[in-house]
Amino acid sequence: MLSVKKELFGNHHEQDVYLYTFRNINGNQIQITNYGGIVHSWICADKYGHYNDILLGCKDFNGYLKDHPYFGCITGRYANRIAFGKFSIDGHPFQLTTNLPPNHLHGGFQGLNKKIWNDEISSSSDSISLILTVISPHLEEGYPGNLTVKVIYTYNIMNELKIEYFAESDRATPINLTNHCYFNLSGDQNTDISDHMLRINAKKITITDKNLIPTGNFQAVKDSVFDFTDFRSIAFGLQSDDESIRQAKGYDHNFVLDSGDFYMPAAVAIHNKSGRRLTVFTDQPAIQLYTGNWLNNVDGKLGKYRDYAGFCLETQHFPDSPNHAHFPDTILRPGIEFYSKTIYKIDLTA
Repeated sequence: MLSVKKELFGNHHEQDVYLYTFRNINGNQIQITNYGGIVHSWICADKYGHYNDILLGCKDFNGYLKDHPYFGCITGRYANRIAFGKFSIDGHPFQLTTNLPPNHLHGGFQGLNKKIWNDEISSSSDSISLILTVISPHLEEGYPGNLTVKVIYTYNIMNELKIEYFAESDRATPINLTNHCYFNLSGDQNTDISDHMLRINAKKITITDKNLIPTGNFQAVKDSVFDFTDFRSIAFGLQSDDESIRQAKGYDHNFVLDSGDFYMPAAVAIHNKSGRRLTVFTDQPAIQLYTGNWLNNVDGKLGKYRDYAGFCLETQHFPDSPNHAHFPDTILRPGIEFYSKTIYKIDLTA
């Protein structure tokens, strides 16, 4: 059995914004708002039966209207970075806004994360879906094409959150959609995530320059701080003197996934003390590990967040793909529907 509650969360530009609360029979619950498609909270039990919120976020709606590090939101049109905001399609150059000078990040100044999405609910016996739709007009943030986007969040009795992304455009345009949840499986948002164990199904990463833009080359993870092919503490890398880690002040790297099998976990994170386990499934070719390196005392739910208070596992295509012909293609063309899906599952270790 699942229940859903819809309540007014705020008002922006004379439009009401809503917060949906999905609750399953086990007492776990997720809250999602149609502002930016933000997953506001995920409350679930630890192995002792204590219920805690495992997601970083803002205290209330007004917090999300201020600058924040993309807490829980849908990012796009192009998640991650595009070098200098420049790319070409069929020989035609385009210039995007450079909201992270000199580069473009997560869709620009007014990306999908800042839109009020149309919303509706659909339910079945074992799941509830929030269906969000929005239109990004031609040349918004510099992107070509009128882009129609639909995102379906489905929460079920197994404490799984499935995210399905759909998009269509009337002109060729780059597309890369993801969710930017920050997890802290301990349930204590005043602690950091260095004690989490992590495994990622990837044998290589994309090498980046000092601005985290891919060079086009790859690095094998074996015998490096990026080797999460077996479970390893996140602290191992955070304490490393690896040059790439120092430049990013932690992990902010694109891992190239090995398997094309959706049901092969792309990543698994475990917090041993609480017993909580996060498993990520995706059909995307990569996943970005970000360890909250630049939270910079941003206002959170219970006060200021310290650096490394949460980590992200963002399923995605490679950063800056439009400028690297040998990377998986990210150009969506008219008449083609973009589709991808990711599942985040929370359960307890044995």
